[in-house]
Amino acid sequence: MTGREMDYIKEAFDSNWIAPLGPHVDAFEREMADYVGVSGALALSSGTAALHLALKLAGVERGDRVFCSDLTFAATVNPVFYEGAEPVFIDAEPESWNLSPLALERAFADAEREGRLPKAVVAADLYGQSADYGPIEALCDRYGVPLVEDAAEALGATYRGKKCGALGRWNVLSFNGNKIITTSGGGMLLSDDVEGLAKARFWATQARDKAPWYQHSEIGYNYRMSNLLAAVGRAQLGVIEDRVATRRAVFDRYVRELGKLPGVSFMPEVSFGRHNRWLTVALVDPSRAGVSPLDLMGVLEKENIESRPLWKPMHLQPVFEAYPFYSHDQEGDSAVSASLFDRGLCLPSGSSLSEPEQERIVQIIRSGFKGI
Repeated sequence: MTGREMDYIKEAFDSNWIAPLGPHVDAFEREMADYVGVSGALALSSGTAALHLALKLAGVERGDRVFCSDLTFAATVNPVFYEGAEPVFIDAEPESWNLSPLALERAFADAEREGRLPKAVVAADLYGQSADYGPIEALCDRYGVPLVEDAAEALGATYRGKKCGALGRWNVLSFNGNKIITTSGGGMLLSDDVEGLAKARFWATQARDKAPWYQHSEIGYNYRMSNLLAAVGRAQLGVIEDRVATRRAVFDRYVRELGKLPGVSFMPEVSFGRHNRWLTVALVDPSRAGVSPLDLMGVLEKENIESRPLWKPMHLQPVFEAYPFYSHDQEGDSAVSASLFDRGLCLPSGSSLSEPEQERIVQIIRSGFKGI
């Protein structure tokens, strides 16, 4: 927390605006839209809710297809099923670890031949780095398919000078407790499509018609953010650039202290944007390191330090394994996402991580290389 949250929360209590509307909600939406660089924003209960509404705005319905990033968290994909649609998973590329334009192009070509183009493409910005949106957007434009940016992990990151959260037709942020700024739980839908945002706002507020009584002509949802959580978000947004700088410094220290260990490398930063380094992600090659990522997780766990593997790719998830997958490799013999998952290790990266704490983590990892 920044220390300013309680001032904003006290304002909310003093004004008696506690419900899912109020001055802090309005201000948070306006301030976030200004920061990201879009025309409007809609504060919601979660990033998943925002993605669900984005898919509804794209016209996704039962039986439709949606092209989705393969290397991501399941929340990127679950809303596809809320509307009865089917995902097609697109592999990562090795440069950014994000959605592969090469795999996307092949998926589009096959879909056109089948006469079954997707209703939307959902590209996730993995661990705080944008996908390569130039070729992705060009493909979406060529086939007339809207692009949705899942920037849940990437607030504060950029693509060619433009902020993540402004790179698709509809864009999604998350303020879950583990994100670079948090409202404890919450999310936001952002767009230059102000008419679409108005429709999403209607759906998010139980789709109540304009009438003297409670009348509903469409199915709606209880998706709005409370004024209290928006108050927290406003204080958090005020330090977003500090948070990015802090996370990047954490990453740099890990690289400096661990980057020369055998078989260890780190998630690259692409030339076309700024990585917010939401998480520091290392790759460990067991054939060179003599240890595996799971070995190092075990060493850290014994010291009560949490680390995690990379997101398990969607096409390897039991619930999704029956759906189509397009590999970055032209021949389809291997998947970049699977290779990264096998070697990946997410290290403690919080904004409150102190240098002595990080040094302790480094020394424990070093001991893991010697002791296993």
